[in-house]
Amino acid sequence: MNPFLIIIIFLFVLVLSGIRIIFEYKRALKFRFEKYIETLKPGFRWIIPIVETIQIVDIRVITINIISQEVMTEDNVPCSIDGVIFFKINNPEKAVLEVEEYHFAITQLSQAALRDVCGKVELDTILSKREEMGKNIKQIVEKETADWGIDIIDVKIKDIQLPENMRRMMANQAEAERSRRARIILAVAEEQAAGKLLEAGKLIDQSPSAIKLRLYQTLANIAAEKNSTIVFPFPEEALPKKPM
Repeated sequence: MNPFLIIIIFLFVLVLSGIRIIFEYKRALKFRFEKYIETLKPGFRWIIPIVETIQIVDIRVITINIISQEVMTEDNVPCSIDGVIFFKINNPEKAVLEVEEYHFAITQLSQAALRDVCGKVELDTILSKREEMGKNIKQIVEKETADWGIDIIDVKIKDIQLPENMRRMMANQAEAERSRRARIILAVAEEQAAGKLLEAGKLIDQSPSAIKLRLYQTLANIAAEKNSTIVFPFPEEALPKKPM
């Protein structure tokens, strides 16, 4: 076989092996002899085979789960808390050159920050102020990753698992609170009804005709049952009359 043809084929294969296609949502860091040269933008790119290599970095929003962490709250209540962190690479060079395995580093930072933040507050605060807890964790992680070219977008607490005995105690507490509120509402209603009855009694006392109307209304209600006999022990004239 012609040596010149072999060289042409070799060069052709060499050129083809250096072709790279970079997607719009990615960036490529180019290294020459393992030294950083530049960051390649999306599109059709070519590198020198063997001499140059690239490392792809995704610049989209990345989601990482914060695995469940055992936390002892300030009021000595053990609980398991997990969450999720959202971040984005805004400087691919720093994300690759400043930290090894930034995914793993952010995961570890998030777990430590979650334990630190939730361990300094009481259980009621964690349950009622999840959004605030997430913001505190985000601030801690942001501070640590400021030099990594990473933008922490948000941190959310997903789930809080409590011991079974603590769940029962909280359920009993909630039931007692609802019972207390119901009794207060009933007592207020009784107080308001008594006040209205007092006002109505005063009005009726001022008018004998009102007393008669009330009597007839009561008799009508009794007669509606059709199973009672009504006996007047005194004539209607004996009812109190309006004083002169």
